[in-house]
Amino acid sequence: MKKLLALLLAMTMVMALVACGGNSGQSNDTPPATQDQPQEPPADAAPADGGEITLWTYPIGDWGKEEKVKAITDAFTADTGISVKVEYLAYADGDDKVNSAITANAAPDLIMEGPERLVTNWGDKGYLVDLSDMFDDGDKSEINAAAMTACTHANGAVYEYPLVVTAHCMAINLNAFKEAGADQYLDLENHTWTTENFIKAVDALYAHFNAPVGAVYCKGQGGDQGTRALVNNLYGGTFATAAHDKYTWDDPKNIQALEQLKGMPGIAFDASLEGGDEIKVFYQGILKMAFCWNIAQQLNPNQADTGAGLTASGEEIVFMGFPSESGKPALQGGIWGFGIFDNKDQTKIDNAKTFIKWMCDSEHTVDAVKTANYFAARSAAEGTDLSDIWADNEIMNEYQVLMPYLGDYYQVTKGWAGARTEWWTMLQKVGEGADIASTVATYAGNANANAG
Repeated sequence: MKKLLALLLAMTMVMALVACGGNSGQSNDTPPATQDQPQEPPADAAPADGGEITLWTYPIGDWGKEEKVKAITDAFTADTGISVKVEYLAYADGDDKVNSAITANAAPDLIMEGPERLVTNWGDKGYLVDLSDMFDDGDKSEINAAAMTACTHANGAVYEYPLVVTAHCMAINLNAFKEAGADQYLDLENHTWTTENFIKAVDALYAHFNAPVGAVYCKGQGGDQGTRALVNNLYGGTFATAAHDKYTWDDPKNIQALEQLKGMPGIAFDASLEGGDEIKVFYQGILKMAFCWNIAQQLNPNQADTGAGLTASGEEIVFMGFPSESGKPALQGGIWGFGIFDNKDQTKIDNAKTFIKWMCDSEHTVDAVKTANYFAARSAAEGTDLSDIWADNEIMNEYQVLMPYLGDYYQVTKGWAGARTEWWTMLQKVGEGADIASTVATYAGNANANAG
């Protein structure tokens, strides 16, 4: 009799377990379905636990702010069941943390940054997953061509899925231009101008204010994208080969540009300024143009919180593409997206790809892009038009006129850190009066030697 009672008790417990939701895909609060009365989970029920992935992100707009990132990763988790553990990196020591994690076989599943780290560094060393299978012909037609190229390694592997882009540019003090009669040389509708009109504008400004109105700053590498873009654009010079295997800034067209700039009394070569210093002097109204500019500066010049697009004295700042002979500049850009570390766990790799798809190519891409405070790297995402993403922000919306001018992302050329040092040192020597052609040849040669 005791054995019979024990057997009956065991059977009762098994039936109770089934009734309590032994199927992990069903909520405990939902009664089990029966043949007589089929039931489905509510449409808004949270999906089953899909595991956890880790994301390490550099401070790319609000992707560096926990409260902003938590909002969007919580939405992703609610939609997919995949939880996301986030660590926030600083540029000061972020690379060291990532490299230490790689050495300890503890790399994150996902990393958010740009091609100079994801493609040229960790991807080149074989640490990242090739994402080529995530791009069909539709994706390739929608994604900015310059961004797609930058995210693709020379071996054909794609180590970064781009989310956002921006374009570095220059700026002018419109009030000063009008006062000097130089505003006639600007295409304010397209925010562009020709090399010829740039030279005329600088001459008019110098004649009116009797002082240099622009500075080729060269104290160090801070903001050096501005001086490179200025020199490269004036006469169509290049900084590196298309294959990114050699530096080409000994291009005769760059020498021509440097000779032109050095010969203009309205342009100073100033070894006391870096990019940030130049912005401050421009903001104070001393310089009438700045070569170190971007959307963040346009929204909040000098981070002074005293008015978007205004100098310290309230004069109007207009962002501009760099002058070129055709009037169509090739702008250096910023490109940010996601890479996946190859941690030999296919489930986590697949979940990381789900994360990337959700953020970069879905109806949720609008929120992911706005979290970065930059511009979408693609025109549309799974039918969602991204062209009017900033329609509610006049400055951001207007700034998008520069996006089609994104040029070569040559920061992925080997020996990049050394090349930057050679560049600003070369500018110092030119400013001191050294022969331009031989000086450029020397320092470009040093850059290539260091890259080799």
